[in-house]
Amino acid sequence: MKPRGPLMIEHRLIEKMISLIENEISKIADTGKTYPDFIDTAVDFIRTYADRTHHGKEEDILFRECKKKTMSPQDTQVMNELIDEHKFGRKVVGELVKARQEYVKEGRSLETIADKLQTLVDFYPKHIKKEDDVFFPHSEKYFSADEQQLLLQEFWEFDKNMIHEKYKAVVEQLKNK
Repeated sequence: MKPRGPLMIEHRLIEKMISLIENEISKIADTGKTYPDFIDTAVDFIRTYADRTHHGKEEDILFRECKKKTMSPQDTQVMNELIDEHKFGRKVVGELVKARQEYVKEGRSLETIADKLQTLVDFYPKHIKKEDDVFFPHSEKYFSADEQQLLLQEFWEFDKNMIHEKYKAVVEQLKNK
């Protein structure tokens, strides 16, 4: 398996969550309300799985190693765009969390929630396509077969540590309440 393999498998699960988010947008339009538990679950998924786990492997491993290579200006530009897109996704999720809090406390911000959810629905498919079809195949040419296997091994190690990181943070968060 090449390093893009696990990243593309993760993309398929992210796409499934995006489909569920799209369904929630329809429910909001039909009922004029949302379920904060759905928002919490979607935010947790995006922050933990899509951002920390998936983007973590990209930024902390793949992009780090790409920066050590002499990449073409076009490939470097795409990598920088992807980094900026990751930051954009984090910003949107932060705004969604704020809107969710306002919705629960004051019964307002439903329109903002729907807007932020729609932004994620619009954002992720384009971002995923750029990675799957452009950056991942192009980036592989900079790595030997052995280097690709080392990247893949580092991806597995990264994943092994994620559950511990996640639940250590949960305990710390509860401890600080």
